Amino acid sequence: MTDVTELTTLDVQQIMKLLPHRYPFLLVDRIIDIKGDESAIGIKNVTANEPHFTGHFPEVPVMPGVLIIEAMAQTAGAICIAQHRDLKEPPQVFFMTVDGAKFRKPVVPGDRLEIHVRKMKQRGGVFRFTCEAKVDGGKVAEAEVQAMVIYKDEA
Repeated sequence: MTDVTELTTLDVQQIMKLLPHRYPFLLVDRIIDIKGDESAIGIKNVTANEPHFTGHFPEVPVMPGVLIIEAMAQTAGAICIAQHRDLKEPPQVFFMTVDGAKFRKPVVPGDRLEIHVRKMKQRGGVFRFTCEAKVDGGKVAEAEVQAMVIYKDEA
């Protein structure tokens, strides 16, 4: 068995093995710089052909803030579950709370959204992460998200 701390990158195929989300609701294309379940950077390549742009300000398309928050939660959830990839049935992760969400600049087609997540604390299967979304190094959004990991035999 490989030490789980060696994992440093997840591509979209690996992310889909961890998360139940699929297009158009899978909002992370790659996760890099993974340090266990402590921190990582999720990558979302924002493209003009995404379905939310047809109705969210079609003349001046802007990625909805709620989808940026969801990308944060997916990035955090994926690294929590990745730590258990050796289990026959990987756990499920459920989004619990979002606090302190702030949106500073619009995210538009052509942007490469970087979602920086860092674990603040963990109590049992409940994880709390601080998250920053950046484009070209500048902060576009921030929030704290909390999620619960549930093992299939606990449900």
